[in-house]
Amino acid sequence: MNDVLQELFAIDGKVAVVTGGSRGIGRMIAEGFVHAGARVYITARKAEQCAETARELSEFGECIAIPADLSSQAECDRFAAEVAQREHTVHILVNNAGATWGEPIETYSDEAWDKVLGVNVKGVFHLTRALLPQLRAAGTQDDPARVINIGSIDGIHVPMLETYAYSASKAAVHQLTRHLAKRLAAEHITVNAVAPGPFPSKMMAATLEAFEEAIVAGCPLGRIGRPEDMAGVAIYLSSRAASYVTGAVIPVDGGIATTK
Repeated sequence: MNDVLQELFAIDGKVAVVTGGSRGIGRMIAEGFVHAGARVYITARKAEQCAETARELSEFGECIAIPADLSSQAECDRFAAEVAQREHTVHILVNNAGATWGEPIETYSDEAWDKVLGVNVKGVFHLTRALLPQLRAAGTQDDPARVINIGSIDGIHVPMLETYAYSASKAAVHQLTRHLAKRLAAEHITVNAVAPGPFPSKMMAATLEAFEEAIVAGCPLGRIGRPEDMAGVAIYLSSRAASYVTGAVIPVDGGIATTK
């Protein structure tokens, strides 16, 4: 029975790409993949930090850094071309790179909307499209290639902070996930989204510093997310166990967005 379970949830030998993989949720996922035996490519804007994370994770397996700023289509295409030079197939693409912006409604600027939507929505679309040849080459009917988009519970419920572009962008990511899932299913590519709640990350640092006690008190499971929580759902979605799952948005939030 153990051998059956190990095979069902195995991702060893697969090639994975994790954007925003140098820190936060992206690093949690990349580290989980490396420990599970996948060859992992990570990207982030800051080359030094990206390379340092790759060095650290390479102590446990294969992790390669290719820095890129995925807010532009040109950079998405360049990054995809570099991956394609090294890999004929990409079994798993995790679109995690993201940006947020908080500001009162009276002064909320076009710059905020352009930056946040450019990374969080357009970047997901552009990179998925750019890596389609490698995803198509990897997928089979029994074991499709996987695209995992990182949304947010802020795209499911209304957040308490004035992060208008961020919450709108994450709702857009959830709908884009469904749209891509329908389009790509026939090509043996599944597309799902994970909607994280509060996890320790640079993006969440200020919020947790100010409101962690209240957030924990309002979480049915009574805690902040842990790295293994995020790694676990990503490994599941990448394994044979989830080969019949597509178009889903899975909250990983201790029940915050789904039980109230």
